[in-house]
Amino acid sequence: MSRKVLVLGEVRDQQLRNVSFEAIAAGKTISEGGEVVAVLVGENVASLTSELFHYGADRVVTVENEKLLNYTPDGYSQALLSVIEEEKPEGIVFGHTSLGKDLSPKIAAKLNSGLISDATAIEIAGGNIVFTRPIYSGKAFEKKIVTDGLIFATIRPNNINPLKKDETKTGETSSLSVEIKDLKTIVKEVVRKASEGVDLSEAKVVIAGGRGVKSEEGFEPLKELANVLGGAVGASRGACDADYCDYSLQIGQTGKVVTPDLYIACGISGAIQHLAGMSNSKVIVAINKDPEANIFKVADYGIVGDLFEVVPLLTEEFRKLQIHA
Repeated sequence: MSRKVLVLGEVRDQQLRNVSFEAIAAGKTISEGGEVVAVLVGENVASLTSELFHYGADRVVTVENEKLLNYTPDGYSQALLSVIEEEKPEGIVFGHTSLGKDLSPKIAAKLNSGLISDATAIEIAGGNIVFTRPIYSGKAFEKKIVTDGLIFATIRPNNINPLKKDETKTGETSSLSVEIKDLKTIVKEVVRKASEGVDLSEAKVVIAGGRGVKSEEGFEPLKELANVLGGAVGASRGACDADYCDYSLQIGQTGKVVTPDLYIACGISGAIQHLAGMSNSKVIVAINKDPEANIFKVADYGIVGDLFEVVPLLTEEFRKLQIHA
């Protein structure tokens, strides 16, 4: 059964986030040969449509309005509900990002629809579309299917591979004019505290520090290693509570959930709350002076040693590999 699936293209700093392309791939699976329609919401976003086609979108709808320059749940929900009313899709896919987590329940409630959140895999089995999602802080997984009505899901970044980029692919673009009114929230200014560079939630490599980094300066070797590997720096709740870094870097049950290809935990003991945010990383490397640290139980590779000795050595060796590559 082919379906029309609506996919939200998420924009940050006038650039599409990688999860937008992963959502298109998810939409292709759900559509079962039907049409995947990508939606761009914002101000001056029409220039980003070509990249959505390159990653598999069949059609793109843009909603542009000066009141949509910055995300607000009221503004975005008005824009998307208008598109949904116009397109009448059988499926909707958002990224399970801070925006997606905030917006998707609001849209689902307005549509009187169910919602499968934080899906890490989507497959066709027994004539059903089966979604896999983690439960109990990532200690178990459940499989869900939609038995009736709209198929609405959010996908966890870095878990569903985007389709192969095809720069020759194009498609039809249309714009929808929507009156954005009665906003309860107005964004006056956006202040970014996160470090510049790779987005932590979408990074392929994450170097994370815990209380073992001992100070704000203790994060410098981690930043250097992250820079060499093209990765992002994260932190445990303990490091954030100790004012070693900003809470925007926090990984864990009350922070960000990351699933990079490589996660290097430096001076992190491995409290269950932290493991909930990173245990699904593809390869986990733990560096800790305590051989009994809980982090070693989930690590693929463990180094018992002082992170201030080990991390600079790793950085040096990775630099050598890059020179000889």
